[in-house]
Amino acid sequence: MAKALFIIDVQNDFIEGGALGVQGGTAVANGISKLLSQHPDTYDFVIASRDWHDADNDNGGHFAGDAEPDFESTWPVHCVAGTYGAEYHDELTTRAIDHHVRKGQGQPAYSIYEGVTEEGGTVHDLLDANGVTQVDVAGLATDYCVRASALDALEHGRHVRIITDLVAGVDPQASRAAIAELAAAGADLVTSDLVDR
Repeated sequence: MAKALFIIDVQNDFIEGGALGVQGGTAVANGISKLLSQHPDTYDFVIASRDWHDADNDNGGHFAGDAEPDFESTWPVHCVAGTYGAEYHDELTTRAIDHHVRKGQGQPAYSIYEGVTEEGGTVHDLLDANGVTQVDVAGLATDYCVRASALDALEHGRHVRIITDLVAGVDPQASRAAIAELAAAGADLVTSDLVDR
């Protein structure tokens, strides 16, 4: 029975000053790095996702293009593959990441489960192959990709914990609603100082 940490989309475009910067994003990046430094043996696997969108199309309508984005299903251009905005934020310690997942390559994608590993596999198969039964979730943004990733992990039978001080959302009200939804769906809510318990 192994334990994994999901680090969701801690990328430059989702940090303050980025194309879709989330308030508190830098603090989340710092907090995750601190967690990995202070608890190096807590997780058997650290799995990080990144939006990795195509530059030459609207990614299945995900990019608003010339239209005004609705910030629900259409968005400004962000996290284009190979650009600075798509890279991990500098405050995130990447040396502890065991598996890198890219999602949204030509299509909308919110959950880490919609991405592919560098080896071309799915997150579901990766967890199954390594006997991962518990998943802790941290990252950005609470009301979108954190929510979608955690719900998928629950649906795939994992015991899920949301590290509540290591997530930040687009909208405070929607983020509170997402946390409540995840708790109602069976996720446990913990803070980073309690991950060893």
